Amino acid sequence: MHRLSHLLPFLTWLPRQTPRSVRQDLLVGLSGAILALPQSIAYALIAGLPAEYGLYAAIVPVIIACLWGSSWHLICGPTAAISIVLYASVSPLAVSGSSDYISLILLLTFLAGAFQLVLGLVRFGALVNFVSHSVVLGFTLGAAVVIALGQLPNLLGIELASQATALKTLQDLLSHAGEIDLPALTLGLATLLLGLLLKLWRPRWPSLLISLLLVSLVAWLLPQWFGQVARVPAFSGQPPPLSPLPLLDFELILRLLPSAVAVGMLGLVTSLSIARSLASRSEQMIDANQEIRAQGLSNMVGSVFSGYLSSGSFTRSGLSYDAGARSPLAGVFSALWVALFAVTGAGLIAHLPIPAMAGSILLICWGLIDVRGIRALFRVSRAEFLVMALTAMATLLLELQTAIYAGVLASLFFYLKRTSQPRVLQSREGETDVLRVGGSIFFGAAHYLQVRLQRCQGPHVLIDARQVNFIDYSGVDMLHREARRLMRNGGSLTLQRARPQVVEELQKLEGAQACPIRFED
Repeated sequence: MHRLSHLLPFLTWLPRQTPRSVRQDLLVGLSGAILALPQSIAYALIAGLPAEYGLYAAIVPVIIACLWGSSWHLICGPTAAISIVLYASVSPLAVSGSSDYISLILLLTFLAGAFQLVLGLVRFGALVNFVSHSVVLGFTLGAAVVIALGQLPNLLGIELASQATALKTLQDLLSHAGEIDLPALTLGLATLLLGLLLKLWRPRWPSLLISLLLVSLVAWLLPQWFGQVARVPAFSGQPPPLSPLPLLDFELILRLLPSAVAVGMLGLVTSLSIARSLASRSEQMIDANQEIRAQGLSNMVGSVFSGYLSSGSFTRSGLSYDAGARSPLAGVFSALWVALFAVTGAGLIAHLPIPAMAGSILLICWGLIDVRGIRALFRVSRAEFLVMALTAMATLLLELQTAIYAGVLASLFFYLKRTSQPRVLQSREGETDVLRVGGSIFFGAAHYLQVRLQRCQGPHVLIDARQVNFIDYSGVDMLHREARRLMRNGGSLTLQRARPQVVEELQKLEGAQACPIRFED
C-alpha cells in the first residue's frame, strides 16, 4: 500500500473526502476557473501562441499537478514570467503562432518537464534553493516590464515585429509613436482603468473577466467606432487535442536545452515558494521532491495534450486558500470548469478586442510587482537587494533565460563572498591567542583564516571551533601547515570544542598519532 501511494499519492487523501468537502471544492474550483479564463488567454498571447493554448495549459497539466503533488492549495497553470521566457526562447527559431512554433514550444515544455522529473526522482529538490528569493523578485519585476513593453504595440494598435530584449522593443516603439490608433488605445486604456478600479473597490471580484467582458460588449455595440479594431483569432471549441512531439532532433534539443533548464528551474522555484508559503499558513507539511515530480510529470503529460509549460500561480493558489479549498480536488474541478468553457464558449473569445486583452495583460503586470517584498528586501539585506536589482537589469538588457542564470550567479557570488570571510572574534589570554570562528573552514575561507592565524602575536593559538560545521581538504591542509609553523617556533595550535566530524577529517591526513593539532573538549 505504501508503494502504491508513492506512485499514486492522491490515494492518501482522496478516500477521505466527504460530500460536503467535495461541494466546497467544486465551488472553489468554479471561482478559480473564472479567474483562470482571462489570465490563461492573456498568457498564451504573451507566449506567442493562439488563445486556445492558454486554456489547454490550464486543463491537463493542472489535473496532473494537483493529483500527484503534495500541497493542498497549490494550483498550477500558465504564468506571465514563463510565457515571456518561452516566447524569447522560441521566437528566433520560428514565426510565432505557426505550427512549427507551437511544436517547438511543446517540445521545450516536454524537455523542461523531463528535467524537473529527473530532479524529483533523484531527490535533488534542494537544487532549487540556488535560485534565491531575491532572484525571483528581480526576475518577476523585470519580466513585468518586458511583458508590458511587449503589449504596448497591441494597446496602441501598432503592428511591430517582436524583439529579443526590452530595450530594442522600446526603441522600436518610439520610432513608430506617430502610428497610434485611437479606437484601439481607447479600448485598451478602458480595460486597464476599469480593472484597476474594480481591484480597489472589490478585490475579491474577478476584475480581469469583468473588465474584459464590459469593454468587449461596448466594442460590439459600437461597430462604427470600434469595428476595425483587431480581435482575438477564433478557434473551434474542443477538448485539448493530442499533439505528438516532433521527431527528436538532437541538434534542436541541444539548442532548446539551456532554455528548458532555466525555465524549468524558474517554474520549480515559483511553485515551491507558493506551496511553502501557503503550507505555513495552513500548517501542512510539504514534500518538496514529490512536488517537483508532480511538476515534471504535469508538464510532460501536458505537452502531449497541447498544454505548454505551467507552474504554480500566485493568484489562483491564493484564491484556493482564501476561498476555503478542502483538498487538491479544488484544482481538479477548476481545470474541468476551464475544459467545459473551452468546448462551449470558444465563439465568445473571438469577440475580445486585442487592445482590451493588452490592457488586461498590463493589469496582470502591475500585480506581478511585489512592492512589499522589494521594500522588505531593501530593509533586511542590501546585498540581496543588489542581487534583485542586477537580475531585474539583466532581464531588461538580456534575453530572459540568460537573466535567470545571471541572477543565480550573482546570488552565488555574494554567498561565497560572505562565507569566504567567516566571522572571527580574536582575544588574548596570557601567551595564547584565542580565535572564535563563526563559520565552516572550506576552500573559500581557508586563505582568509590563514591570514588571521599568521597575524597572531603569541606562540600558542587556540581556535574555538564549536561553530565550525564542516571542513574540507583545503581547510585541513591549511590548519596542518599552520600547526607545523607554530611548532617550529615553539608554539602550538589547539582546536577547542570541535565537532567529531571536524576532528575526524583533521586526523585523516596523517593519522591520529601524527596530527600536529591538539584537541580539547
